[in-house]
Amino acid sequence: MKIFIGNDHTAIEMKNKIVEYLENKKYEVINIGTDSSSAVDYPDFGYNTAKLAVENNTLGIVICGSGIGISIAANKVKNARAALCYDEKAAEMARKHNDANILALGARVIAVQKALDIIDVFISTSFEGERHQNRVNKLNNL
Repeated sequence: MKIFIGNDHTAIEMKNKIVEYLENKKYEVINIGTDSSSAVDYPDFGYNTAKLAVENNTLGIVICGSGIGISIAANKVKNARAALCYDEKAAEMARKHNDANILALGARVIAVQKALDIIDVFISTSFEGERHQNRVNKLNNL
């Protein structure tokens, strides 16, 4: 599976550890985030990551300091359903009930190991469909 990952300057260390972790699990990770500590604008990276994930019908991960701003940017892409998750239960429910395709994380508010645990749940959980499909359709048509 191909996974797109984007980040701002606050999340370089977390992004690099996530990329290494996912590549060790044999995922193809496409890094479109910054690798520079110079300040950048998270909306650019959130939007571009979500756009590529949606266009390629795959998952994306976006990371900024809190995860809030970059998730807002990602959700500007039609058919992107970015979910900001601080724990595994949120990641599970985002996938099961909302068919979330973009995971947003906050590098300043969660530890790297916690982020990896959240990612494992996000990637391994499937959308339940059925009664949730109509709601996801509504989200996509907003």
